[in-house]
Amino acid sequence: MLKVVLFDLDDTLVDQEGASRAALLDWLPGLGLDLDDPDELVTAWLTIAEAAYSRYQRREITFAEQRRVRVREFLGADASDDEADELFSGYLSRYERAWTAFDDAVPALRRVHDAGLVVALLTNGDAAHQRLKLDRTGLTDHLDVVVASDDLPAGKPDPRAYAVTCEILGVAAGDVLMVGNDVEKDYQGPLDAGLGAVLLDREDRHPEIPDRIKTLDEVPPAG
Repeated sequence: MLKVVLFDLDDTLVDQEGASRAALLDWLPGLGLDLDDPDELVTAWLTIAEAAYSRYQRREITFAEQRRVRVREFLGADASDDEADELFSGYLSRYERAWTAFDDAVPALRRVHDAGLVVALLTNGDAAHQRLKLDRTGLTDHLDVVVASDDLPAGKPDPRAYAVTCEILGVAAGDVLMVGNDVEKDYQGPLDAGLGAVLLDREDRHPEIPDRIKTLDEVPPAG
């Protein structure tokens, strides 16, 4: 019996990729880099960021260290920790200003609540950083439970992330539906752990996934 809808945060409720793009394109000219091919730059940044963040999720490096890795690899700079932190702060301030929730996010959270279900969040992220994001985008008050990977023995898609989250929620895995945009972390990982899962596929990239939606307007599912 469905009791909890468990949402992902970045690129599910909040336009993280859009914020990253806006911040990057505003930040780079000040570093003397040209924007002849902005799409290529954004893709490179996001690829480096994903790899560094995955290392952080595996507990190989700290949250601060993954930021430094991103700066050094993207800029090809042999920067000290202090220099890398200073460089990243220029990006970070712009990134935080660009945070916005998708238009369908709050209505979906309200519908889940009105359906008598627990509205929960499971995010692979630094707890303080993600809670700040929730506050600034107006999502905090619409969530009953927030779980960040800092609170867990491992991040998604490690099975322990879902198991411990279910323990925190006080429900069985089969009582939870995960909704998110990442095939591995928000769809296959939850399914393998015994949860239900629906893939949010805003850009129609995964027609091979049977249980997918294109907007959060389809949450909670009928029946």
